[in-house]
Amino acid sequence: MDVEVSRLKLMKADHQSKQYRLEDQLLKHFPEEIEKHKGFIQGLETDMETLAAHPHPTDGFTGMEVRGDTLTDKENAGAALLDACKEVKGSDPVQVGSYRGFAMFVTFDAFQKEYMLQLKGRMTHRTALGADPRGNLTRIDNALSQMPQRLESVKVQLDNLYQQQAAAKEEVGKAFPYEEELRVKNARLVELDMELNMDSKGQSRPEAAIAKRERPSVLEGLKRPIPPRSMEKKPRQQEQEAR
Repeated sequence: MDVEVSRLKLMKADHQSKQYRLEDQLLKHFPEEIEKHKGFIQGLETDMETLAAHPHPTDGFTGMEVRGDTLTDKENAGAALLDACKEVKGSDPVQVGSYRGFAMFVTFDAFQKEYMLQLKGRMTHRTALGADPRGNLTRIDNALSQMPQRLESVKVQLDNLYQQQAAAKEEVGKAFPYEEELRVKNARLVELDMELNMDSKGQSRPEAAIAKRERPSVLEGLKRPIPPRSMEKKPRQQEQEAR
């Protein structure tokens, strides 16, 4: 019974802990995450409009601005970008130009030994740079072309947040489902403790233990040998004098 009550108390504590977490999520986590993802959606939609407003000409190159120079040749633009990267020595972003309506920033990852390019609009779009000038331009265009997929992913995440929020609202405030079982078993445990001369903490009650030790043991009395009875009878007169 003691084990059962302890198990139910642990279950109740876990239930209460989950209730506190649900309350915190409903008050803070879900509202903040939902607003953040709404901002992501708006930012990506704005950046997609920016990208659409700066398309490449048919079989051509829209051009890139690097350190104040506008370069319309892919090879020259890629080479100028690599040359600008050489001036970047740390992880702090350094603006080196612009491309298709987005500001370009470069950082250097000392651990990976590579340059990272950030294209910033409302959102930030990243790609690693290699040693090939033309290949880097392809990497940059690929990073920008991933915006529709990123937008759909964020929308899915937002839908999941709404579903989790609704589920949390259903669960918050629910009572512990085994409350009555815990009450009954806890009451029975108290009765058993009293019957076993135990207090509510499971420790022997001193007064009960002392009283029990002072009572003569029936079993010990049965174990003691019976003394032999004398076969000689005292004369009645001697018995009377002895009295």
